[in-house]
Amino acid sequence: MSASLSPLAQAQRFYASSIGKKIVVAISGIVFLLFLPAHAIGNLLVFSGQEALNEYAHFLQTAGHGAMIWVFRLGLLTAFIVHIVSTIHLTRQNRAARSDRYAVKTPMRSTAASRTMMVSGLTILAFVVYHILHYTVRSFHGFADLPLDPHGNFDVYTMVILGFQNVASTIFYIVGISLLCFHLSHGVASVFQTLGLRSDRSKNLFQIVGKAYAVIIWLAFAVVPLSILFGFVTLDK
Repeated sequence: MSASLSPLAQAQRFYASSIGKKIVVAISGIVFLLFLPAHAIGNLLVFSGQEALNEYAHFLQTAGHGAMIWVFRLGLLTAFIVHIVSTIHLTRQNRAARSDRYAVKTPMRSTAASRTMMVSGLTILAFVVYHILHYTVRSFHGFADLPLDPHGNFDVYTMVILGFQNVASTIFYIVGISLLCFHLSHGVASVFQTLGLRSDRSKNLFQIVGKAYAVIIWLAFAVVPLSILFGFVTLDK
């Protein structure tokens, strides 16, 4: 019967199942597991000085005559929306499937991260929206009026320094990154499990890998705003 279904109908049937949603969540999550280290490496160029960071930003903005950055952004946005929507649908489906309700629930063999995946995910969404408004749309701190650098490019370095010299912005950024990494500490291991790459023997290993990945990502992202806030990185004179 399934062979007579159209590709769209087959995709809908696949997504309707619990395993289908889990695979969609896993694949969309992999996009961010690959994106985050690359983004962190770009951020760390702030320690190389104004010219290095601005040249990197200029390359991103002009690659493919300016088209590549938008393809990349739209791809990330699509993956992010799919990840959140699929997680919400999966959570609702799992709750509806539980026919037995207990007056007192004792979570078994689960972590705080796994039990709060949807809540932390929605909080991260709010952080991402703020981050985009802050550094992409440049809606805060008069960023839209910043002068160009000596090469005629937008001065991303100055924007980053001024942004993280603001205590409230830095605190919110650190909170957002912390929630993201809390989410990742469970999400990495879940990806391997969903794709059938995790066994009972390797379960503990993948849990360690997930936690290590989350710690490394946290450090890579947190070191920039904290270094700026405490004056270790300042505007070039």
